[in-house]
Amino acid sequence: MRPTFRPLLLCLSLLSLPTLAATVSDLYQVRETVASQQPEERDAALQRAVDTLVLRLTGKPEAIKGSALAELRKDPQQIISQYGYEGDHLVVDFDAVSTDRSLRQAGLPLWGVNRPAILAWWLNETVDGANMVGDGQAAAEPLREAAQHRGLPLRLPLADLSEQLVATKEALGAKEPGELRAASERYGADALLAVRASEADGKWQASWQLWLGEEREQGKAEGADQAALADAVLLAVSERLAPRFVVAPGASSTQTVEIIGADLSRYAELQRVLEPFGAQLQSVAADRLIYQVSASAEQLRTQLGLLQLHEVSAAELAAEAPAPAEPPASAEPQQPVDASQPPVQPQPAPPAADAKPRGDVLYFRW
Repeated sequence: MRPTFRPLLLCLSLLSLPTLAATVSDLYQVRETVASQQPEERDAALQRAVDTLVLRLTGKPEAIKGSALAELRKDPQQIISQYGYEGDHLVVDFDAVSTDRSLRQAGLPLWGVNRPAILAWWLNETVDGANMVGDGQAAAEPLREAAQHRGLPLRLPLADLSEQLVATKEALGAKEPGELRAASERYGADALLAVRASEADGKWQASWQLWLGEEREQGKAEGADQAALADAVLLAVSERLAPRFVVAPGASSTQTVEIIGADLSRYAELQRVLEPFGAQLQSVAADRLIYQVSASAEQLRTQLGLLQLHEVSAAELAAEAPAPAEPPASAEPQQPVDASQPPVQPQPAPPAADAKPRGDVLYFRW
């Protein structure tokens, strides 16, 4: 069954688009502003690009200045595929394989390309009033550029009339998302970001809150202009999220994970979310998929939570299991025994599949 099931699912993955979590396709591309195309300016921008990428992939600001990456910062060309200029930006494409290898050799944790999709409710408050930033508006461009710079998949609401009535200063400043969560369901995001931004004394400042599931983070940020403020907010958000998802060398162990309630359309999502942990599909039985992964239990809980999977214990599954059915009585009459024939040796019954939940397996289901 396994050889047939897997190709079918891989083909279907081209047709089934994920609704939760997002793949950051340009995670290894960095854009840095430059004043000119002089060699000195280029070299400085290449070093900044390395710093930006390391922070994206590790979520650790201190990793940039660590001695383990000193050689890499001196010669960033060893992990660069190509670079070129677009206007006043130097666009650097890094090689994902060599970059990841260099960071692992330095003993740094890595955050993969699969990241929680963030829906940002952003309110700019000025002397003329408060304006909600919506998808397609000119005010959304600094947010999108900042999200790309920090490696975060950012979504923005449409900012139609009904959403503008919801996105008030009070709602964005409340400790519970309340109406924001209900209004966000149409966008299928993993996390909600509420930001109140305002200008004072020639600079912009903001207070922000982030909800990922039932967990809440908050903070403040400031910047010289709206673009700098957006970058500061999303940098802070990235640093808060990274510890939940990074995979540190040596911090994981081999785990067996059983996914209950899987179907063809969900297989591609599972493969994508489990990919950072080197997932290997071990077996398939009905709606159950069994994987072997290299990760900690907490990392798996966080990552699979992006797909709305919930952990269940072996005891819960055992309690839910139906009692084994009694074998049906034979309706056929007993055949007479021919005493002239040698006795027929009874054939052993095939061993029953071990469907009993095991304590050394992590179970998740929809």
